[in-house]
Parts: sequence; structure tokens; C-alpha cells
Amino acid sequence: MSSPQNVGHAERLQTAARAKAALLAKFKPKAAVTDPQFEDRAALRAAELAAVRKERSAARALVRAGNIGRQEALIEEALAAKRGARKERKALTNAEAKAKRDARYAARKARA
Repeated sequence: MSSPQNVGHAERLQTAARAKAALLAKFKPKAAVTDPQFEDRAALRAAELAAVRKERSAARALVRAGNIGRQEALIEEALAAKRGARKERKALTNAEAKAKRDARYAARKARA
């Protein structure tokens, strides 16, 4: 290393240029080594992804089928409840009609 008293302008310029080149060298991209099995791993990954997607779509189809079955069961239950309510109403109206008939019959018996 040269002594600080003997440093000339040209030497300072060279030192600055070397420092700048060293800084820029840190940011240059390094030579990348490609993995020979890169494409094989990509194909494996794609196959795994396809298998997972197929499995998930099958699971979704099962859920949809289950939901459809549940919906049909709910509809059947609603119809059964509706039919039951109608039968109860009919039974009440029939009972009321019978009570009216009985009352008329009893009134007629009382008059006679």
C-alpha cells in the first residue's frame, strides 16, 4: 500500500473506480445452475395437483348429492307436515259438522 503523502490524482481515480466496480459486482446476477430434475419435479407437482383437484371435485360432488338428498327430505317433511295440518283441519271441521248435526237432532227430539 502506498503512503498517504504520495497519493496522486490518478491513483485516487483508479482506487475509486475499483471500489465502484466492486460494489457493482455484488449486484450482478450470478450464474445459475439449473437442476437436471427440474422438469421431472414440475411434472410430479402437476400430477399431484391434478390428483388433489380430482379428489376435491369428487368430495364436492358427494356434498352436492348429499345436499340434494337433504333438500328432497326437507321438501318431503314439509309436504307431510302440510298434509298433516290439512287432515287435522278436516277432522276438526268434520267434528264441528257432526256436533251441529247432533245439536239439530237433539233440538228436533226436544220439540217432538
